[in-house]
Amino acid sequence: MIHSAPNSGHSHEIEIRVRYQETDGQRRVHHGNYLTYFEMGRTEMLRAQGYTYKAFEDAGLFMVVAEASCRYQAAAEYDDLLILRTHVGKISAASIRHTYELIRGKRIITTGETLVVCVDSDGRIRKLPEWLLPKS
Repeated sequence: MIHSAPNSGHSHEIEIRVRYQETDGQRRVHHGNYLTYFEMGRTEMLRAQGYTYKAFEDAGLFMVVAEASCRYQAAAEYDDLLILRTHVGKISAASIRHTYELIRGKRIITTGETLVVCVDSDGRIRKLPEWLLPKS
């Protein structure tokens, strides 16, 4: 596993073993589960930096998904061992764009992108904490 800072241009990897309950009647991953995998990537990238999403929420901040896209190139199936690469793209004062590559063996089977926005408990947009911003 690669553990990198959640700053612009950095990446992080996790392994995902496809569980049976994540599949449809053909033992292929149901399309909605790919967004769950992307969330796992973001959460584990944060954890690798020494922070938890729980601590983020305890500070009164939340990261909400404002945009999400997923492009399927091949199906993942039950018991596949996948690598999810999460990349940090553009970071603004209140948002982070991530891109994703889900890989089986040497083949990229799915790519995606999300935009997450920092909000408070009332849903008002807030600045990202300093530790999430790129170092100058």
